[in-house]
Amino acid sequence: MKIPRLTDTTLRDGDHAVSHSYTPEQVRAIVKDLDEAGVPVIEVSHGSGLNGSTIQQGFSTHNEYDLIKAAVETAKRAKIASLFVPGIGTSKELREAAELGISVIRIAVHCTEADVTEQYFRLAKELGLETVGFLMMSHTQPASVLREQAKLMESYGADCVYVVDSAGALVQSGVRERVSALKEALSIQVGFHAHNNLGLAIGNTITALEAGADQIDGTLRGLGAGAGNAPTEVLVAVLNKMNIETEISLAILMDSAEEKIAPLMQSPIVIDRGNLSSGYAGVYNSFLLHVKHAAEKFGVGVSEIMEELGKRQAVAGQEDWIIDVAVELAEKKGLTV
Repeated sequence: MKIPRLTDTTLRDGDHAVSHSYTPEQVRAIVKDLDEAGVPVIEVSHGSGLNGSTIQQGFSTHNEYDLIKAAVETAKRAKIASLFVPGIGTSKELREAAELGISVIRIAVHCTEADVTEQYFRLAKELGLETVGFLMMSHTQPASVLREQAKLMESYGADCVYVVDSAGALVQSGVRERVSALKEALSIQVGFHAHNNLGLAIGNTITALEAGADQIDGTLRGLGAGAGNAPTEVLVAVLNKMNIETEISLAILMDSAEEKIAPLMQSPIVIDRGNLSSGYAGVYNSFLLHVKHAAEKFGVGVSEIMEELGKRQAVAGQEDWIIDVAVELAEKKGLTV
């Protein structure tokens, strides 16, 4: 098995888990550790991507460009990446991040909407950035659909396309099928991004590598949306046990996870009822807080709402469905709405 390129996204996906409260000082400290450990790529932005600090996505305590600037100034070897979601970010934010010195942009859309990314891949290439495509909610579509969407991203200039398990809903056979399909269809690299709602983030990432994935993601302490991500330090430990030499210092990662990340955690990241319901139903992780509020307001169960949202394949941008579903379920139970 080849050595994968690891991107640590503690300072992007982990941003969700700390309520978008990272400070420049925290970014510098975490980037310093990751860089010294030898992590090749470090992703920094609002959890929902550039320009994500909004009432819909959650306001950041500090301007994300200050955080990106701190990361770029601190890293000596690692590339700094940012996430970009068309419709949340615009060309303006992409240009500003490039001017600050990011090296990699990861352009993320629902896995059936690659056609909206063309202008941003083209612009990123003009700006001299490495480009990565993110096919989010990949569990909702068969491998054949993902293959065609990935080929579109490749034609627009992507250097790599990721299978993204946004809800932590994939099991290993699904990962293998999807990653293999992209490897067979593309001449560029393929990546995999895991969430841990079913407890499979590490196992699924290893399965992706066995299927030929070139790039993988993790976060320190598994810090991330929902039940979190594949813990970076655990990934490196497992790869070491498999005799896959990453040249990344496990000791530094473990110290950073324990001393820098653990104190920032507002609560332990566990596979509780809500997170398991999200992964089992295949519902976008960021819906969970809204679902909990709706469940309490209308007197129905979190898992009941999740199950119905999963049947409807609710995706980001359809948060209003949560209230509709909660009301319907309450009415079926004869509850006063």
